[in-house]
Amino acid sequence: MNMLLYLDPGIGAMIAQAAIAAFAGFVLFYKLIISKIKGWLGITNKSDDSNFDDMYKDQDLKNK
Repeated sequence: MNMLLYLDPGIGAMIAQAAIAAFAGFVLFYKLIISKIKGWLGITNKSDDSNFDDMYKDQDLKNK
C-alpha cells in the first residue's frame, strides 16, 4: 500500500511541465477570447500605427 505514495522525480517534473503548459494555454486562450469579444462589441484599443518609415518623411534619408 505504501508503494502508491512514491513519486518518481521524472513524474514530478512531468506534473510541473503540465501545470506550466496548462497555465500558458489558459492565458493565450483568455487573450484570444477577450479580443474576439471586444471585436464583436466594437471596442478597440488605441494603437499607434506609426513605424520607422514615418520618421523619414520630412527628411529624405531613405533614398541615400
